[in-house]
This record gives sequence, structure tokens and C-alpha cells, in this order.
Amino acid sequence: MRLLPLLLLLLAGARASDDPFLSGAANHSYNIDCGGTADFTSVFGRRWLADQFFSAGGAAGMVAEPHRFPQPQERTLRFFPPSSAGKSSCYSLPLPPGRYYLRLFSVYDNYDSKLRTPSFDVSAAATLVLSFRSPWPEPAARYGAYSDLIFPSATSPASDVCFYSLSTDAPVVASIEVAPVHPLAYDGATTGADLILVNYGRVTCGNSLFGPGFTRDADAFSRVWQADVDFRNNDLSYDAITAGGKKIFGSNQPPNYFPTKLYESAVTTGGDATNEIEYLMPVDTRLSYMVWLHFAEIDAGIGSAGQRVFDVVLAGENVTRIDIFKQVGGFTAFKWTYIVKNLTSSTLSVKLVPVVGRPILCGLENYAMVPLETRTLPSQVAAMKALKESLKIPARMGWNGDPCAPREWDAWEGVTCHRGDKGLVITQLDLASQGLKGYITDEISHLKDLVSLNLSYNSLTGSLPPGLGQPSLVSLDISSNEFTGSIPGTIGSSKLQTALLNNNQLDGQVPERLYSIGVHGGVIDLSGNKGLCGVPTLPACALFWEKGGLNKTGKIALGASFGFLLLVILIVVYILCIRRGPYDYDFDFPQDLTSISAISAKRNRYQRAKSVMLAEMEAHNPDGFYTNGSPH
Repeated sequence: MRLLPLLLLLLAGARASDDPFLSGAANHSYNIDCGGTADFTSVFGRRWLADQFFSAGGAAGMVAEPHRFPQPQERTLRFFPPSSAGKSSCYSLPLPPGRYYLRLFSVYDNYDSKLRTPSFDVSAAATLVLSFRSPWPEPAARYGAYSDLIFPSATSPASDVCFYSLSTDAPVVASIEVAPVHPLAYDGATTGADLILVNYGRVTCGNSLFGPGFTRDADAFSRVWQADVDFRNNDLSYDAITAGGKKIFGSNQPPNYFPTKLYESAVTTGGDATNEIEYLMPVDTRLSYMVWLHFAEIDAGIGSAGQRVFDVVLAGENVTRIDIFKQVGGFTAFKWTYIVKNLTSSTLSVKLVPVVGRPILCGLENYAMVPLETRTLPSQVAAMKALKESLKIPARMGWNGDPCAPREWDAWEGVTCHRGDKGLVITQLDLASQGLKGYITDEISHLKDLVSLNLSYNSLTGSLPPGLGQPSLVSLDISSNEFTGSIPGTIGSSKLQTALLNNNQLDGQVPERLYSIGVHGGVIDLSGNKGLCGVPTLPACALFWEKGGLNKTGKIALGASFGFLLLVILIVVYILCIRRGPYDYDFDFPQDLTSISAISAKRNRYQRAKSVMLAEMEAHNPDGFYTNGSPH
């Protein structure tokens, strides 16, 4: 259901003139000029963005001979020296869940004057998708090469496209384009959530290169279609034919939106009717491939079924027989797809063998089916990114992308991962002596599988968060830092065997459960913390002091003191205010209580006051009684 808004958007807006890369961030499409310093609009109306808000670092560069590159985004580039950027560098793309078309342009053109193309890998959705190995083919090294794929975005708000350095080589990229595609495109109902489709060849037969962003021809999917001459078996002869301006039906339909122009031209065999058509596509034998063949009967001389029939032979296996007119009639687009597995050759042969008449082909696509790799649990990814910020991890450590995937590459520097029940999990962090100057965020509590944590010999500050006491933790070393405050009572699980907290600025009473580690044969070191107390080898804690504050006894005593003081105040108020009647008199004590004369004077005043009171009473009641104002 989460894909439904994207589906409706594409269905509503997909017309032959549409270019998804024109809609911009509102539709989650981006054209990123890697290494560019300013935004611009291309001659085809596309808005290109400088990459400063997407990139994880690296350095900007420019090709050696920019005049050879017609488009501005092809002339600038960004490269990632591992000495400063780390072994992995990523572009973070703000994409909601869905399927996306991604296109990269990589070029060397001796930008660094070293005359040596780099070797590096590229991942999307934490899965290795592209490999560049030195030396590059001369055309790619000099003029660059485009690579594209279809991938499902991550479940987090952003997806990463990452570059991994081999040895000391600096990965390089010139542009990145990404746009949403129909959720069901290219058999997305069965493969969309679990596979990445990497383009290993997309050709238009009998035509020249076309596609939006390169020509003014439309493709609502924004694919670029290469001329087929580089993929033909040149030992065979071919003839090109066209539709002659006649309308093609059935093109540009969801979910794949194959463009009309693709079906307006085709190749057939040259010479006699016994010749074949063959295309040779490069492949990786470790993968399976999704092959799409595109046909249209654009020869007006074919007017009925059975006049053109041919077999499709893939990797030497006859997989189907096709009669285009029988399937859809004339001048109508027809698509056919097949999955090829268990290849033994690095070249996939796509052959059309005549049965009746000459075979015909309008276009060909070949996609490697790359299984989506297991990724780190989202909660632990979020925790690691929070730690990256709080610990102030330097860029040279390459903490970018997924902490644990792809598995072909090691995890982030200092991080060890293992496969859990629902994904990859972090089990060890070894960041000793890395010059870290931040603090430990409580988000570390989400690393539920953490067994060992070593942050020793850094300059970390702040208090120890409660989340540091993971039940899974076996070894904890935070020695030789600048941590302050008390030790949380959560530290000291039954599994903890080593606890090195020495040489910090911790204070307060040591939790009994932490100290018990040493009692039960584990290793504990609390030395070098002048403020710690309460266990053997350390000073005794103050009577009412524990863990940097009042203990339970201290709190009770403090509460009792406040209660007694409050009681005294109430008694005084009661005596001075509530108990005073209409005939009560103030008897102020003299300033000098030792003065005999003052005491005598006070006694005399009292006697006079008493005489006045008796006189008043006798005046009102001759009998000495006074009740309700009536004499008795």
C-alpha cells in the first residue's frame, strides 16, 4: 500500500512527452552534478544540482580536456582519496520507499595527470552493483561511460549510493541521476523487493542513440537507448528497415513505457532468408539475466500470420518461437522476456534463427539480476549514525552508508558485524586511540547485540549514559578518557567479564553489581578516578553519599530534618497566632536577660496589668461573675 501514491502519480502523469527527471525533488527525482559548484539548467530543460548537499566529502575535479564533453555535468567530477575520505564514500539520496531508476556517469580523462584509471566498486541499497577495474577501456577512460540500474530504496528516509576504494585508488564519479519508476516495471511484482536490475546492454536496432537528456526524443522511463552496432556479431550481415512514418500502436504503455521511437526501426538479416541475427552481450557468469526483446511488424508486405516466423536462441538454447503478426498484428509493439540462468560464458548470445522468412528485431535489453543483500537492522543503523555524530568520527574512517553491508567489503572501520535473525547486527566496536573528542550518546542502547566496546585512549567527555549497560556486553574498555559523573547502575550485567574504567574523572559510589565482576573472577580497573568510593581499594563513601549524590539513608535523614523543622515552625505559628485570645498580652523579653533591674521592671509591669484586669472584672460584676452580659 505504501507504493500506491507513487503508482497513481506515474499513471496520471506518464505521457509520451514526460521526462521524470524534470519533476524535481517534489517527485523525488534528482540530477546531481558531481563536483559542480552551482545549479544550472541544461539545454534539455533539466535542472542540475551541485552535489554539496548530497556528498560525504571527497574533492572536486575537472576532466583534462573539457572541450570534448558537450554537457556541463560531464566535465566536472568528484573523487574520493581513501587517505582523507576513507575506504567508502556515499551520496545520500532522500528517497521514500519505492523503486527507482539510477544512472551514473563515470569518467577519468586523466583529471589527476597520473595516466592511470582507478579501480573501485559501487553499491546501491547496500548491494554491490558496479565494478570498475583498471585499466578501463580506452573509450570509457577518455570519454566516460554511463551505467544504469533499477533498485528498491531503503526503508529509511534516505538511500545511499556508495563508492569503495581498492587499495589507494580514488573512486570517481561525474554525475548521478535518480527518478521513481512504476512499481510493477520490469516484473516488479515478483522481483521488485528482492532484486536490483543492472543494465548490461540496452540497444535500439537500426537506429542511432536516443533518449531524454541526450536527444529530444521522449522516454517516460528516461532510458537511453544505444545504437546496436557495437553488440552485433559482425560476421553476419544486417539490413535496417523503418516504419515509414506509419503509426505504431501499443507503445508507451504502463508499467514499462517503452517509447514509440523504439518500434519505428528494426534490423533484419541481409542476404538470403537462411541468415541469422545475433547479438553478443557481456555478462558475469555468477548472475542470472532478464532479457527483453522488442518487436513490431513494420514491413507492410507482411499481412497475415505465418509469413514471418523465427526461433529465439539464448545462450545456445532454443527457448521460444515467435510470429509477431499472429501475436499482435501489424505495426503494433510486442514485448517478450525471458530469464537466463547458469551461464558458462562471459558472453551471452542472443540469436534469432529464421523458420519462415527473415527474423526482425527492434530492440534488446539485458539486465543482470543482482540479489538484494542483507542489510544492517534499521534501529542499529540509526544508532551507529548517532554514534558517528556524538563521537565525532573523522572522515578518514569512512563511516558512510550501511555499517555492515555490502558483505564483499569489510564493515565500517573499527566495527564488527554478524548475521542476526532479521538482518546484520553490530557485535564489536574497537575505536581505541582514534583521537575522538565527543561523547557517548544513549542511542548506543539500541546496539542490542554488542559484545565488546573499546573506546580507550581518546578524549571523550561527558557522563556515561545508562544505555551503556547492555545485557549482551562482555568486555567494556573506556579507560584513559575524560568521562565525568557517576557510574550508572545499569553497567554490570551477568555476562560482563572485563570492565576497564580507569584514568577518567568519575566519582560517586561504585555499583555493587559492577564491582562483583572482580569478585567472580573477571577483570575490573577503577584506578585513576579520584572521586570513586565505596568498594575495597577505594576510599569509603561519605555517610550520606552514593553515586555522586545522596544515598537512601541521606535522603531519609534529609527528609526527617525538613519534617522536624516544619513541625517546629507550625508549633511556633500555633502558639503565637492561633492560641492568642482577646485578653492575651505580649510579654517581651528584655534585650539583656542578665539584667536584674530589667527583670524587676518587667515584674512590676505585670503586677500593674493584673490589678487593672481585676478592677475591670469587679466593675462589671459585683458578685465577681460575668455571663452573657447579664449580672447574676
